[in-house]
Amino acid sequence: MDSVTPLTPPLAPPWRIGVDVGGTFTDMVLRDSAGAVRIFKAPSVPADPSEGVLGVLRLAAQQLDLPLTHLLHACALFVHGSTVATNTILEKKGARVGMLTTEGFRDSLEIRRGMRENQWDHRAPFPEVLVPRHLRLPVRGRIASDGKEVAPLDPADVASAAGTFADEGVESVAVCLFNSFLDGGHERAAGAELARNGMGQWVSLSSEVMPTMGEYERGSTAVVNAYIAPKVTGYLQALDRQLRQLGLPNALLLLQSNGGALSVDQVAARPVMLVLSGPAAGVGGLKGCADADEPANLISMEIGGTSCDVMVMARGEVPVADSLIIDGYHLTTPSVEIHTVGAGGGTVAWVDSAGLLHVGPQGAGARPGPAAYGLGGEQPTVTDAQLVLGRLRPGPLAGGAVTLDGALARKAIEEKLAKPLGLSVEGAAAGVIRLLEQNLLHAVERLSIERGHNPATFTLVAAGGAGPMHGANVARALGCKRALLPRASGAFCAMGMLQSDVRQDYLKVFLADLDKVERATLDAGFAELEERAADAELREREFDLRYEGQQWPVRVALDGLDTRGDMGGVRKKFEAEHQRLFGHIQPQGRIDITALRVIGRTPLDHTPPAARQPQAAPPVPRETRPVWIDAAHGWRDVPVYEGEALRPGCKLPGPLLIEERTTTAFIGPRDTLEVDPRDDFLVHIGSASPPHSNGEEPASSRAEGS
Repeated sequence: MDSVTPLTPPLAPPWRIGVDVGGTFTDMVLRDSAGAVRIFKAPSVPADPSEGVLGVLRLAAQQLDLPLTHLLHACALFVHGSTVATNTILEKKGARVGMLTTEGFRDSLEIRRGMRENQWDHRAPFPEVLVPRHLRLPVRGRIASDGKEVAPLDPADVASAAGTFADEGVESVAVCLFNSFLDGGHERAAGAELARNGMGQWVSLSSEVMPTMGEYERGSTAVVNAYIAPKVTGYLQALDRQLRQLGLPNALLLLQSNGGALSVDQVAARPVMLVLSGPAAGVGGLKGCADADEPANLISMEIGGTSCDVMVMARGEVPVADSLIIDGYHLTTPSVEIHTVGAGGGTVAWVDSAGLLHVGPQGAGARPGPAAYGLGGEQPTVTDAQLVLGRLRPGPLAGGAVTLDGALARKAIEEKLAKPLGLSVEGAAAGVIRLLEQNLLHAVERLSIERGHNPATFTLVAAGGAGPMHGANVARALGCKRALLPRASGAFCAMGMLQSDVRQDYLKVFLADLDKVERATLDAGFAELEERAADAELREREFDLRYEGQQWPVRVALDGLDTRGDMGGVRKKFEAEHQRLFGHIQPQGRIDITALRVIGRTPLDHTPPAARQPQAAPPVPRETRPVWIDAAHGWRDVPVYEGEALRPGCKLPGPLLIEERTTTAFIGPRDTLEVDPRDDFLVHIGSASPPHSNGEEPASSRAEGS
């Protein structure tokens, strides 16, 4: 991860800006043409996220002593990650949606597939259908399973449905016709007929949103796209106009769920691709943490104010899947695999009626926030517990965005937790931290152990404003040998946006036997997709493969394998991935191709920062203060270092605290801190002596082979 330089050196234009809107703070990273980085944080504005974006830009302009127009005019690239799409779904504030379906399939959306997330819980209700039955209208016409037309689309049915939609106040229409993934002609004709009848402003065709096999998933994705399109697209277009009027010379780029960026115009018709915008920037963040000379094994644990996002990079790649569930709604859209839990600095701790302590999942948000913020919050949070235990310093936090009041934190812990539990204030606060870190451990195991990875062979990257407070302890519980605490942890996703590729995913359903497929037909299918990705610098081929009779396919990247003569190599890659995911293979079993994919990428230029001077003399602590370590060590006088005083080559034994501009890091008594060549904080877990003293590999190696 890039080093964070002081604000004193002059900026070298042109620069790039990444802005990530989080639940508590809106983060901004500015990287100039020399690679120097500036970080700014401002409180988020949930009621109007664009105001949070403009607020952090104004703050940056003020602190840099630049007019806002000049700050934007000298910006060559502006990348934005937004939670607007996700929040529109969660808060049920989307458009009134109508839906066209093929006659006989009106209720597919509500029937779903009859599956539950928890197969043993038969009482939990399904989420409310976003399109009620009287607005799901059937039309005549049919495409067969081979893509040929059985019966033509009846335009009169579409016109009649458009009239009903107009009478019912429908704002957006989703169209999902049977087998449209093979031929979208009927859907396009229906969209044109809707436009002729005054309902064409917001139309989502399933064959264009995501032309995948599976009517329910394709229809559900089209409906969610239609549900969020007016609000999300309107917000993004308005923000783009505002920024352009203020001086931004180029179009705003948006971070998609697949970890890549696209312009507002490119994403406007498919805003459903933004449901993981923001957290997906962790892909770029991990790229900044990985060594260039070897495939990295990294697990990121990005902990912000309200949640923790976990992501795994195995052998240099973060897996991308098509299946995604948001608030119970099934989506088929390329998305990096992220597991999110309600565990952040603002997560609320509470005691139930049986006298048991809980941490989360609810959070205190930006306002009122933790009790220590002094903004009216009375519920104790993880931040309050850290303050009581001496790990956080009272006073300004996150560059002065908020101020921590130790007395308010102690009062909240005492009244809401300590007294009901019959514990000391410190004991209650320590219990909050221990329970939170147990939740974090389970979250990491979900994407590592349950996906066939051994976390002990990975380096844990603890990022986010709160991540470095917990990284060493969670890494120890996982069995990791190292934890990496990026210096810019508090703006990990905003930084990652500036290290993300421009990316688009293209898919074509293609059904064939892997061993018997005609190579010319196969190459023609890939060529069709590559034609659509012609503007990308790099085009990568992938297969969706499954054993005969298997329901769900496995994605296999070709990575240069020649599809004209190396199907044995494709089989080997499929079997290796199947073994890792499911623990078995079918030797000599028939393998079916279900889809072809082409990923078009255009890497963004990345200017590395100038290397910082190595540590010339032992650093001097800013202070020494009492800190609660754990039940075994109790309170200890712990040295506290300013992050700026620690440079590459510095090695220190724990326990210690590091106070950086956007985060605080806690290093335990059995750990050793090293500032690595990239100027990040590398923690050697359980290292009783400095690195190299017992012949171990160089400490700068961030990831082991699996």
